[in-house]
Amino acid sequence: MVFADIAEGVTRGVEAVQGTAREALFEPVIRLGVTGLSRAGKTVFITSLVANLIDRARMGQLAAAADGSIEAAFLQPQPDDTVPRFDYETHLAALTAPRPRWPQGTRSVSELRLSLRVRPSGLMGAVRGARRLHLDIVDYPGEWLLDLALLDKDYEEWSGEVLERLEARDGAAAFLRQARETDGAVPHDETLARALAEGYTTTLRAARAAGFADCTPGRFLLPGDLAGSPVLTFAPLPRPGRVRRGTLWREMERRYEAYKRQVVRPFFRAHFSRIDRQIVLVDVLGAIHAGPRAVEDMRRAMAGILSAFRPGRNAFLTRLLTGRRVEKILFAATKADHLHHRQHPRLTAIMEALVKDARARADFSGARTAAMSIAALRATVEETVEHGGRRLDCVRGWLEDGRQAAFYPGELPEDPARLLSPAREGAEKWLDADYGVMNFAPAPLSLKPGEGPPHIRLDRAAQFLIGDRL
Repeated sequence: MVFADIAEGVTRGVEAVQGTAREALFEPVIRLGVTGLSRAGKTVFITSLVANLIDRARMGQLAAAADGSIEAAFLQPQPDDTVPRFDYETHLAALTAPRPRWPQGTRSVSELRLSLRVRPSGLMGAVRGARRLHLDIVDYPGEWLLDLALLDKDYEEWSGEVLERLEARDGAAAFLRQARETDGAVPHDETLARALAEGYTTTLRAARAAGFADCTPGRFLLPGDLAGSPVLTFAPLPRPGRVRRGTLWREMERRYEAYKRQVVRPFFRAHFSRIDRQIVLVDVLGAIHAGPRAVEDMRRAMAGILSAFRPGRNAFLTRLLTGRRVEKILFAATKADHLHHRQHPRLTAIMEALVKDARARADFSGARTAAMSIAALRATVEETVEHGGRRLDCVRGWLEDGRQAAFYPGELPEDPARLLSPAREGAEKWLDADYGVMNFAPAPLSLKPGEGPPHIRLDRAAQFLIGDRL
């Protein structure tokens, strides 16, 4: 096993060197990872980003689009033949239909290649002419990204952390009782193992629906073709006093290690370790609406996500010797169009506070990080209404049933500590405020030639992520 791992590592190193040399000498490639937790808007982000890079009239904050350096953008076959293609055309059709609808969310890894013909500005452009640069966009569920933290934990450590975390979650009482009433020292019984795994999966689904972010293992929620397999048939248990071979505890431990070895590590090697730019989309407003415990859970999840990256500068020699390292990481609070623009700086400040500790570690390693609030597809317009003698800054949009509605989500605090402090202290609810969310449908679009879908700060996000390479 050790020799096989060494041989595989050498093979990957040779392939990385060959790929790096090809990119440096001929057509550069940027691999942009797009992830986020459930309902953060990954599919909409990728669809709108590609549409706005092809038709760039709304991309004024992307320098290469504003000065005309990007001469053309077009889709090409992706280089990875074994990875499903991101279904851009279907998703764009859903968003631009006469009665638009949100596309289906991410359930597995997918990829899309957008090629850009770029002419350097100034004298260099006249001498060198246009060059081609490939943007390979890799879409993967954030739930799978959280699994990378499991690689550093054994079954006993993971079980203890999960059982402690579930104490603070509504809807977990039934599984906690089931786990604590189970003696891990009894001989393994497959019926009991399946019942525990099903109970834990039900608890994870309830936690995700309640707005909690840390729901590992991620494949329990998005199993794909692994559904029902032994590698997904385990659950956290209290450690019994004595553990022997053939017991339920030992089999759960074996399956946990198999999950890391056969599911998590292959994902890291095949996809995650090759990314050099990354955006993490976060539904901050949804977590705030769910309450302080959901906000604290999201803060811990963000720290876990960033610890999984290999941040650093992608110097040519470093890439030849050690492979890619993530150069830039953007944390983006989505659904900014659910707030009046006056509150956008407050949403950005909360996003920055949520990832403050994790960002400090990445910055120390050489990676550039940033936080901002965006809306990849703007679904609302702003208006101010009179209510109870007050003027409220609202947003108006279309509901799923075809009606329009104005919505006031509440006033975010100027100081993020007013949210994060009670969250860290384990408060059950906000004491002095109430925050709402509204599920808006996409608005009907009427696009002029050369225009991509309307957005909020998507061009600024693109400038941070790829602007230096254009």
